[in-house]
Amino acid sequence: MTGIGNRKEDHINICINESITPGHCYWDDVKLVHEALPELDMDEIDTSARVLGKKLRYPFIVTAITGGFPGAERINGNIAEACSRLGIGMGVGSQRASLEGEGRRSFEVVKDHDVPLVIANVGAPQLIAQRRKPAFEDSMLDDAMEMVGADALAIHLNFLQEVVQPEGDTRSAGCYERIRDVCRGRKVVAKETGAGISRSTAERLKGAGVAAIDVAGMGGTSFSAVELHRARDAGDRGRESIGSSFFDWGIPSPVSVLWANVGLPVIASGGVRTGLHVAKALSLGACCAGAANLVLEEATQSADAVEERLMQVMSELKAAMMLTGSKSVEQTSSRRSVITGKCKEWV
Repeated sequence: MTGIGNRKEDHINICINESITPGHCYWDDVKLVHEALPELDMDEIDTSARVLGKKLRYPFIVTAITGGFPGAERINGNIAEACSRLGIGMGVGSQRASLEGEGRRSFEVVKDHDVPLVIANVGAPQLIAQRRKPAFEDSMLDDAMEMVGADALAIHLNFLQEVVQPEGDTRSAGCYERIRDVCRGRKVVAKETGAGISRSTAERLKGAGVAAIDVAGMGGTSFSAVELHRARDAGDRGRESIGSSFFDWGIPSPVSVLWANVGLPVIASGGVRTGLHVAKALSLGACCAGAANLVLEEATQSADAVEERLMQVMSELKAAMMLTGSKSVEQTSSRRSVITGKCKEWV
């Protein structure tokens, strides 16, 4: 494997074995109002949703996890099979390695399954020239989409990770214009990777022509923490210190869902662990929720394990819909929520 493949494998091992999330669950700061007389039967509840023009059985996407090294084929295959069975969406991890000639099959495996919504993935830093690295050409972006049979292309905004990463790409001037170019003729999802999206950034992204925003806010996997562990293993004390200082940097996910609601579909990710979190995200204005680390360990085992974990989440979502008197996802989106705790300080 090249450096990128090794790095992706490092990320997976760290995410499974190390502490990589802030101590506070920001979704616990959001409360839904209980309906004591729901006047509906639970088996009548419709959990389906339309996301990016595709009908999903549940308002959920397993968001970008990995790819580009041998073990990733099994992970992505298990996730794709489970998502196909459940009728939910799937986003793949960064396809940079495959576009540079490594691990293509670890992404192509997604096309072996009938996933109703597939989202390809490239990084915003790779859209412009970096030190000794040319920018990705449009043909490479189209290749990334064809590789997984994608319905949309996620452009991930991971500059926190790049700042901490020893081999990080830290040039960003020109990314906005490049994103605007990429949006011409492509359905693009602007996606953060753990630090959230502010209202001003959401408005700029809307102006660039993106089709949706995945907030990926603070509260889930911190890639500053992930790179901290890599720096520590490499004996790089300077990068380890930066990673430690920015461990909990970012905008809490629920706050980012509120701020990013600028007239585009919002995908709520970042610390989503339960179906109740999904219902809370819907009540704040998200079109659906997403999570990755939620099923990572299961994805190393089997599609059945992934499906079982996700079905638990969907059962909890249905319970939350029942207890708020919501017969559909649209009704859940209209239910009142109360912001408390640390999120209240933000909003």
